[in-house]
Amino acid sequence: MDPLTENDIRRSFVNCSKGEASRIRMPTHLREIEWSELDFLGWTDPGAPLRALLVVPNEEGPLGVVLRRPDARRSSAMRSSICHICFTGHAASGVCLFVAPLAGAAGRQGNSVGQYICADLACSLYLRGKRQPRLRLVRHEETLTLDERIDRAMKNLVGFTSRVTVGD
Repeated sequence: MDPLTENDIRRSFVNCSKGEASRIRMPTHLREIEWSELDFLGWTDPGAPLRALLVVPNEEGPLGVVLRRPDARRSSAMRSSICHICFTGHAASGVCLFVAPLAGAAGRQGNSVGQYICADLACSLYLRGKRQPRLRLVRHEETLTLDERIDRAMKNLVGFTSRVTVGD
């Protein structure tokens, strides 16, 4: 992913107002991000823990999506879940349903779409083996190469963001 500035990020959001975008808190580590290890930027707003944000590279420039995350809940370590973006297996608390209001009038009317994604939005790091899921005793190895897994994850992410922008 190419490096982004705070202004690039704020201008990228398609499913919130400019005023809302101006109030979003940037990732605290924005200046230290290893952009070469990311396929997209994802973080939880430090000032609003139930709001998460994604910025995905796009042909027209970065595409930002505001997400709602569920309240934290206790879950069993015996259950497992899988991220629908990167296909990383986690304990149940490692994946959550993120919901995005649709862009435009449809979103203002309350229409939204959701996707099960790694709770920490670190799919890029899981794909590259830079981060390991917690409480998973068995890791399922894939026969796909890293590039193939990244391509699959990006297709899944672009599919999700396309569903968000359909409301525009």
